[in-house]
Amino acid sequence: MKLSPYIIDLLRQKSGNQIRLSRDCEFLALDVESVTGEHIGVNTMKRLLGFIADERTPRTSTLDVIARYLDFEDWDALRLSDEASSNSAFDERDEYLACYMEKGQQVQVTYPPNRVLILENLGDNHFLVIKSENSKLQDGDLLTLTHIIRGYPLLISQVIREGKDLGAFTAGKIQGIDFKLL
Repeated sequence: MKLSPYIIDLLRQKSGNQIRLSRDCEFLALDVESVTGEHIGVNTMKRLLGFIADERTPRTSTLDVIARYLDFEDWDALRLSDEASSNSAFDERDEYLACYMEKGQQVQVTYPPNRVLILENLGDNHFLVIKSENSKLQDGDLLTLTHIIRGYPLLISQVIREGKDLGAFTAGKIQGIDFKLL
């Protein structure tokens, strides 16, 4: 079971840590223990944050520790807060619409563990991969995408490689991406 984005965001705020890398879970586990006096294993924390794929449901006592760390009485109270917050809401995401980019503008996209993409806007929501490091995308791939949102996965609706349509691709599924305009 992976915690919801709402709860992960609360953990980021409380710990002051962006929790973007697997090793950030060690810091978070130590912080939880120092605040609550109760231990949560690093691997359990990695599972709850999505760094280790595992659909097992954690013990309620573990979830209660996280709730207490976040200043909730117990897991049920935190879960109710999560449900109340996630129905519908306006949010202030750090979002960049591809249609606002100038033709020829480049953007660097990074995501864990050490992936780097440099994309050039070709216009009409099409991008050329100028540089790809440690990604399944390759230099020269043509991409179709409409949004780049910090902290969310990069949703690419189409990848064309050497004239062949490879379909859709998602980058940064677990922790989302970061980006900067070049």
